[in-house]
Amino acid sequence: MVQYQSELDGAFAALADPTRRAILQRLGRGSASVSELAEPFEMSLTGLKKHVQVLEDAELVTTVKVGRVRRCSLGPQKLDDVQRWIEDHRQTLEDRLDRFAELLDRTQGQEK
Repeated sequence: MVQYQSELDGAFAALADPTRRAILQRLGRGSASVSELAEPFEMSLTGLKKHVQVLEDAELVTTVKVGRVRRCSLGPQKLDDVQRWIEDHRQTLEDRLDRFAELLDRTQGQEK
């Protein structure tokens, strides 16, 4: 459980930055080089590589060096872990809201 929580913490920390979310969105359409990923951003290749490294450390992205070019792709399943965590918590929230709605219905029924 501790390992899983630590992995989720790293994934959410990586996802907290809008540039990194944009990188993941772009990689959802297919692999890209670091240079291709840097095109829409006004930042140096070094700056973008740091973002890619954070994503890679969180296992959201994998990179492979092909000659002088570093190709990036989405990681195998880390977003699945994040989605599963969100769905679990969404279900808990919905259950609580359902119970709250039932309480309101009972309370309003007693007032009438």
